Amino acid sequence: MIPKYKMYDHCRRSLPALVLIILGILAAIAPAGNAQQITPGLLDAMHWRLIGPFRGGRVTSVCGVPTQPDVYYMGTPGGGVWKTTDGGRVWTPIFDHAHVSSIGAVVVSPSDPNVVYAGTGEQTQGDGVYKSTDAGATWANIGLRETHIITAMIVDPRNSDIVLVAAAGDHTS
Repeated sequence: MIPKYKMYDHCRRSLPALVLIILGILAAIAPAGNAQQITPGLLDAMHWRLIGPFRGGRVTSVCGVPTQPDVYYMGTPGGGVWKTTDGGRVWTPIFDHAHVSSIGAVVVSPSDPNVVYAGTGEQTQGDGVYKSTDAGATWANIGLRETHIITAMIVDPRNSDIVLVAAAGDHTS
């Protein structure tokens, strides 16, 4: 163990070296008197652009297609289901006709990428489970209309007609 007075003595001897190091760093990063000036108009050609879909808020579910690396589906709690075919550069709403915007889960069948399921209900009351057999072009309600919240779904990897649904709700409506 270092005696108390020797420990402080060691710190006192290191302090000048530390000050010199800090001063050297500050001198190296200090701006020079001949700093480059920005030419007026240099940035005039730049403009703002939107990245992503024209929507705000959060996302509740995202599912990609393993055999199509640029295709993704996104479910939102208040904006329906969206699809991209270019890896996320442009998103298109594909669920507007269903008259329910709250999506709790979206899943693509592992055996058939044209089969997509959307479980409704997350932030607001849902309307059951919807299925598309044409990669989201058209949708049909396939049941669980009284179940108000669908939180997750798993499609059987060998049979796209078998789906395990995690749901919460009541049967009084």
